[in-house]
This record gives sequence, C-alpha cells and structure tokens, in this order.
Amino acid sequence: MSTKQDIIKEAIEFILSNEQGVRYSELKNLLQAEFPESKSIEHYIWNLDITRPDEIYKPSRGLYRHIMFRATDVEQHPIVVAEESPRLKEEDFYPGFAEWLKNEVQEVTEVIPLGGKKFEGKWGTPDVIGIYKTGRLDIIKQEPTIVSAEIKMGSSRDELITGFGQSCAYKLFSHKVYFVIPDCAIKEDIDRIESLCLILGLGLILFNRTNVKNPEWKIKCRPLKHEPDIWYVNDSMHKVPELFK
Repeated sequence: MSTKQDIIKEAIEFILSNEQGVRYSELKNLLQAEFPESKSIEHYIWNLDITRPDEIYKPSRGLYRHIMFRATDVEQHPIVVAEESPRLKEEDFYPGFAEWLKNEVQEVTEVIPLGGKKFEGKWGTPDVIGIYKTGRLDIIKQEPTIVSAEIKMGSSRDELITGFGQSCAYKLFSHKVYFVIPDCAIKEDIDRIESLCLILGLGLILFNRTNVKNPEWKIKCRPLKHEPDIWYVNDSMHKVPELFK
C-alpha cells in the first residue's frame, strides 16, 4: 500500500525533474497512474507549497515549481528573433496587428499603425489605434468607439510593467485598450498581467515574436468598454484625422 509520504516524495521528484514547473492536472494524473489505489492524491498535493515550502512553491496559480529554480523567475530573457529576419523590430508587427484587429476580430472599421511620438508628452502614443463606426446601412447607430493597442516585443519584467502602464494611460482617450505581449514571457508574469487586465478592463493578447508573417495572435482576455475623458479624446483625435475620413 502506498503511503502519503510515498506520494508526496514522488510528486516532489517529478516537479524537480521539470524546471519549467508542473501544472496541477498533470501532476495529479501522473500520480494517479503511479498510485491507482490511492483516493487521497488531490488532498495530498493541492497545497504542497504550504506543506513543503522549503521544496515547492507556486510562481502562478496551479503551477508547481521546485524551490531550486526560483532564481530563474527574475531572469530577463533576451529577444530571440527568427533567423530569416535577424533585424526584426517591434514596429514590424504593427501593420499585422492592425489588420488582425480590423479583419479577424472586427473591433474596428478604420485602423492605422502609429507608434513613435505623434501624441507627444510623457503619456506615450499607441502603437496601433483604430475606430469602430456604424455604417450607413446599420439599423442601430452608436457613437464611434476608439480602440488602442500597446505592443511589446521584449519579455523582461521591466518592459512588461512599462507596457502595462502605457496601456493604462491610453484609457484616457480610448474606449477599449489592448496590451500585446510575447507568448515566451515568464508564465508567472503573464498570469499576473492577465489578472490585472481583468481587474482594469484591458484586453490581453499573446503573440509569437519570432514570426512577423504569422505571429499567431491569441486572445487571453478581451477589453471592457468604458467611457474615456472627452477632453483627452478630442485632444488625441485631432492628431489622427485620417481615422475620421
């Protein structure tokens, strides 16, 4: 008969052999196959980070990692670009995201890649900005909806925090805001950003930063529509009159 100690020992060894960590469901299934007679596996492993804090911790919800790998959580990962595009830059992704925003998710009817310092000041300029306008044949009419996006190619924690702050600032003049980050970012950072986006109503998109032709945009959460400050709306929209042609 297997004991609680046997199951926990096996769980810790499996977690130790996976540097990136192990999801709860994967760990449970592995142990269930190893100890099919046990009915208490869930009870033994759900709080391993609490019962064995000197060995196990959770960098994010449902992810178990061995304590010896904790130091790698704060490592900043260099940008890895595709060999076919050794000079791939962040702005290379702006047109593709603009097209995806308009034609795939149909959040906008007009959209332009922006970036740079067109809006001036310290609050920054969206990398992509668009507007949704109801058409002449639409039965229900509404006021235009402004949609902005901040795209970050870097995956370091500092860059993600900076990008998140910029995205929040765009809510001054945008009804909806997307924050777009690489899918290779540290899992814990993605989870934290997703939770913050849900709290603050931002949309979160993951993408493959090594392939500008097929970034594989993935929606983690959609933005919530809110009413921006009309003064900032008018001040900003004067700088992008092409959206209102």
